[in-house]
Amino acid sequence: MKLFLSGDEAIARGAYEYGATFAAAYPGTPSTEIIENLIPYKEVYAEWSTNEKVALEVGLGASLAGSRVVVAMKHVGVNVAADPLFTAAYTGVNGGLVLVSADDPTMHSSQNEQDNRNVAPFAKIPMLEPADSQEAKDLVGEGFKISEEFDTPVLMRITTRIAHGKGLVECQKRQEPPRREYKKNSPKYCMVPAFARQRRLVVEERTARLKEFSETFPYNRIEWGPKDVGIITSGISYQYAKEVFGDEVSYLKLAFTWPLPEKMIREFASKVKKIYVIEELDPYLETQIRALGIEVIGKEVIPNMFELSAEILREKILGEKVAEEEKLDVPVTPRPPVLCAGCPHRPIFHVVKKLGLTAMGDIGCYGLGVAPPLEAVDTTVCMGASIGMSHGFQKASAWLGDNKKAVGIIGDSTFFHGGMTGLADMVFNKGAGVVLVLDNRTTAMTGHQPHPGTGITAKGEATEEIKIEDVARSMGVKDVAVVDSYDLEAVEKAIRHALDFDGPSVVVFRRACALLKGQEKLPPLEIDQETCTKCHSCLRIGCPALVHHPDKSVTIDVNACTGCTVCAQVCPFDAIAKVGGEVRG
Repeated sequence: MKLFLSGDEAIARGAYEYGATFAAAYPGTPSTEIIENLIPYKEVYAEWSTNEKVALEVGLGASLAGSRVVVAMKHVGVNVAADPLFTAAYTGVNGGLVLVSADDPTMHSSQNEQDNRNVAPFAKIPMLEPADSQEAKDLVGEGFKISEEFDTPVLMRITTRIAHGKGLVECQKRQEPPRREYKKNSPKYCMVPAFARQRRLVVEERTARLKEFSETFPYNRIEWGPKDVGIITSGISYQYAKEVFGDEVSYLKLAFTWPLPEKMIREFASKVKKIYVIEELDPYLETQIRALGIEVIGKEVIPNMFELSAEILREKILGEKVAEEEKLDVPVTPRPPVLCAGCPHRPIFHVVKKLGLTAMGDIGCYGLGVAPPLEAVDTTVCMGASIGMSHGFQKASAWLGDNKKAVGIIGDSTFFHGGMTGLADMVFNKGAGVVLVLDNRTTAMTGHQPHPGTGITAKGEATEEIKIEDVARSMGVKDVAVVDSYDLEAVEKAIRHALDFDGPSVVVFRRACALLKGQEKLPPLEIDQETCTKCHSCLRIGCPALVHHPDKSVTIDVNACTGCTVCAQVCPFDAIAKVGGEVRG
């Protein structure tokens, strides 16, 4: 049976086919669809974990219990999971464990660009890199076998183009490998220093065996063509190289990229006249190949940042300038990223800007609070950073004598992911920071996945709903409030109170994402053009349902309007009403 699958879908299919019974992840583009496509399989337990570190830890536990396990995350998630990962390289596994790192060259939906191929030699774990959807599926099975044979987690590194690009995949029936029995073994699994030193020797011995294994790994292959030029490559870069050079060169295509097959590389290099190393981002392959004493051409001609493309290779290697596309002389209205119509985050940003506050932001939809006309967010660093940074800002300001407060703005899913420890630190260290939790009842930016505050699991089962306000109070926060995000007056009152409070404050602004299924449909609004003075106060909230016309008038697109009434509350002239009547200002 052949299916047309994305790389993410293929990885999920591979996990199913090769006998996985456990999967865990935290959603993050471009890895999200892996778990989403595993959830329907009844043979696999799948969960959205609170963060990537927890996902890997529960995955390790499942591996010890005898499951074959897939743990998935985006590249920055591996940073969060690094603590258990680096030690799991010492403890090894029981059931096979494949950790998928989905890198995001060009940062299509990420706060940084990193090449997680570097994680494999750093952690001393084997790494696989699929070049298409078929390999994405197949290498999950290879990963399970390698993991169990060599007693190690296996890193599968993909990129956005592999994750989301589609191709035909030959699919098979599910295998049911025998369950591996757990046996207590403290010297193997308890990494106290005395045991860890012994396991360190095991890691080096394993690495030597993996080096030999890489030489015969069937997905590492040489494709001989004319030998004037040889190309060494892996992953999506192989596809770009094939598109540009076709059958006019020879290729060493690598899929097992740590440890590298040194003998195979030397054999290939000895038979070609000139070698290009074609890879995206860091000179990962190039550096190791040069260390073998092999002369190659790499990053001196190929960029070390952003995505590669066939066009870039043609220009940088062949010297062919890509012809400019024909451009239609038609004006196109710019469409920058914007919070959706009816987004419950918008009122909070409006008030934060109105009050002139310093706002430490976080990772999620609310990152869009940095854009005009809201322009309310000062920083965006990583999951949970808003709380720690606002605490540090407040403490340093107090120490320097001006007692200036910054607010930390964080979402509900992000609060559970990485915000709770920052809040505990604020309370423990007698901070007086203000934490604004934007609770839209879902993990919105990555596609409405549930989290511990939603009362539903990844499988759609009802579960305990953990309330953010209860968590804050349990940590010792005395000043806690819950406010309807659409009530602009209440929003401002709550923020002003929190700023005046002598101690940590948490305000939970609760209103479901306007796009979340099952939400009550509110009647759309309209602007009374006779009452409207064209002051444009409404435009300051940046709602895409508000349409600004050349004659400076403003109307509301009733097809986009969700009836949230925020624009009506902002209007100083009560010119905005429900369609059919009743002024809402």
